Amino acid sequence: MIATGLAGKVVVVTGGAAGIGKATALAFAAEGCRVAVWDVDPRGEEVAAACQNAGGEGRFFRVDVTQASEVEEATSRVVSLWGGVDVLVNNAGIVRDGQLVKFKDGQLVGTMTDEQWEAVIGVNLRGVFNCTRAVAKVMVPRGRGVILNASSVVGLYGNFGQTNYVASKAGVIGMTRVWARELGRYGIRVNAVAPGFVKTEILASMPPKVLDEMVSHTPLRRMGQPEDIAQAYLWLASEAASFVTGAVLSVDGGLVVGT
Repeated sequence: MIATGLAGKVVVVTGGAAGIGKATALAFAAEGCRVAVWDVDPRGEEVAAACQNAGGEGRFFRVDVTQASEVEEATSRVVSLWGGVDVLVNNAGIVRDGQLVKFKDGQLVGTMTDEQWEAVIGVNLRGVFNCTRAVAKVMVPRGRGVILNASSVVGLYGNFGQTNYVASKAGVIGMTRVWARELGRYGIRVNAVAPGFVKTEILASMPPKVLDEMVSHTPLRRMGQPEDIAQAYLWLASEAASFVTGAVLSVDGGLVVGT
């Protein structure tokens, strides 16, 4: 096993109450980290308790990442509790799918609404900005830190019916590259992970036929598990990746669009 060098580190995981965020929080806890679970979902309390059982420490903070004031307050509380932040995992994200414009029999029957656009951009893009800005102010004076952002394979290639989601995930890649340039001089590494189709609650509501089609497009012929993504975050945060910054790591089972 590769030594991660993460024992005792303070890790913030946004959207940590379920899915990839939960798996990520537990993975860091298993390395002996102190994990702050940020979410609006009260199940984050259970995840924080599970972090304790996994071998680390865990605390739940109710945080709406779209609200800068809540993010700043939560950051201050983590610093007061544990002295700083070593790793930020910007995992929180939502979907509100819809076609830009939808026609049937030559007639306009729907569009992506302002509400759908604003909701996704608010969480997936502004939320990443809010959290990174708050935590970077803590990391810079300490001269070290790791920031990991959740993008998506669709942020690289696009996807039907997801203008808002694709825009947010492509934007995350752009911000990752900017921050890697800006923050590298302070010893802070910034990377993104681009998951493929991962078995989470979001996909659980999809028809089996759609899920089967997703698998058929994935060369490894299976969907990803939350733990697959969590392990990617763990590696990027570890000493093993100490010279990696500004990268976008695809964790997608070899997904090739259109195959």
